Amino acid sequence: MNIYVGNLPYSVTEGDLRETFSQYGNVDTVNIITDRFSGDSKGFGFVEMGNNSEADAAIKALNGSDYKGRNITVNQARPKSDRPARGGGGGGRRW
Repeated sequence: MNIYVGNLPYSVTEGDLRETFSQYGNVDTVNIITDRFSGDSKGFGFVEMGNNSEADAAIKALNGSDYKGRNITVNQARPKSDRPARGGGGGGRRW
């Protein structure tokens, strides 16, 4: 199961998340999303756990909990196709 983890402190590393989620089961991958230009954390990431019951236990235990001074959001990640469309700029002619 792919798990969304939001409102992370910017100092959190992928190793920190792996360690936290490993308390609930086997963690396959951890990915903290970073700004493509600066490389700084955007404050959210994803954790992939192969066992759904372990992933559910992690979600229930960690959602809304204090994590290094911030209340984190932890829930099952939605597939990209389920997310609302975002407005974008650009498009018209430039004179």
